[in-house]
Amino acid sequence: MRNTGALRAAVVCSTAFLLFGTFSAPASAEPDSGVDQSAADQLPRELAEAVERDLKISPQEYLDRAARAQELSTYATDFRANRPADFAGAWIGPDGKAVVAVTSQDAAHAVAQDGYDSAQAPVSADGLERSLTDLNNWISTLPREVASQVNGTSIDVLDNQIVIDLANSPIGSALNLPTLLANLKVNLSPGGPKPTDPTPMGGDTYVTTAGPIKDTPPTDISVCSFGFNATSGSGESVNLSAGHCNPNAATGAGGAPVYLPNPANVHESTRIGTFAKSSLGSPSALDWSVISLNDNGTSSGLDKPTVRGANGSTVTITGTASPVVGAPVCKSGQSSSFTCGVVAADRVETQLFMDDGTSRTVRGFASTACTLAGDSGGAIVTGTLALGITSGSNSGGAPDCTEANLALAQFGGTASLGIPIDQVAAETGTTIRTASLD
Repeated sequence: MRNTGALRAAVVCSTAFLLFGTFSAPASAEPDSGVDQSAADQLPRELAEAVERDLKISPQEYLDRAARAQELSTYATDFRANRPADFAGAWIGPDGKAVVAVTSQDAAHAVAQDGYDSAQAPVSADGLERSLTDLNNWISTLPREVASQVNGTSIDVLDNQIVIDLANSPIGSALNLPTLLANLKVNLSPGGPKPTDPTPMGGDTYVTTAGPIKDTPPTDISVCSFGFNATSGSGESVNLSAGHCNPNAATGAGGAPVYLPNPANVHESTRIGTFAKSSLGSPSALDWSVISLNDNGTSSGLDKPTVRGANGSTVTITGTASPVVGAPVCKSGQSSSFTCGVVAADRVETQLFMDDGTSRTVRGFASTACTLAGDSGGAIVTGTLALGITSGSNSGGAPDCTEANLALAQFGGTASLGIPIDQVAAETGTTIRTASLD
């Protein structure tokens, strides 16, 4: 079976500025962020075409906005640390400009002096996060039949408010909570031909089982996508994927085998490693797994800083990034291939219900890139920087992105949950493999 990510809910995101239209206005001055990115003319042709098709911007602007978002992330972190009561969020606008939301005129003046646009907001980011925590604590006390009607919660930095998405059901309506249905930009990419580079990489397929695959019925074989190649603290080759892909996800224990699938006979698939450990929900609310690679795994190519791009091309990873609202993203997964969108919310939380009846909170960022069942664990990039791991979406049950778009258009379109790669690397003690541009 395909691993759908167990996330039963839609991911809720801000929508106020995501009604982009052409999304092609000229950007502000070129960023000088010190971010290592490939040159535009070195990007795979298929990636450039996907960016132009889905985002309606040039490959160079794609790289510039990704770099500008990281420059903004650094500035926003420092500004928030120095003036926590004044900081209310930051994002990249549809024109490509960096915006910092503040709660006072004095802070707006300081932001302008530093060369950024500002937006006025009544509540600080700290205040919004406290409200989000209080709301989720309240949801966790509800009976399961009631809590299950809450699809997810998030912070909308654009409108400076908390967003809660409820199921359109009698119970959901009875909660009588303020809701904002997402109206997200949907970005679709057609499936491509067979990979031009046959070696496995981030976004490609792996299968896993609780025991030896030869003894496992086909219905008990799970399908997920490789995330980013990395090294462990001891220098061993690993791959970072989603925690819920681990057959032992409930406990996070290692030991489950991971295979490169043999299309002719899945029971003859090549074992390339083993889940070392995973986390799903508490205590950090992240969804990650570490796959230790054996000799077959490293010799196959899973020791390289690469991710599968559009139509089988190869994207070389040059660094890591943090989610910034409005930043352009592309995700790679074995089901929906390579799709692009933007970060719609830099903090989203949703309840994940387990087979034993308990629930767990999963936290990450939301994007508008279409994601399907089987894409779980796949790589999310901004520019040529590693951004996150695909965790779940509201379209996991759709057969393709076209049908997902049609079915979910009235509810705001598709939305996907990503787990920030920097947080995963910090928690697992791993280092993402990147290529030097020197």
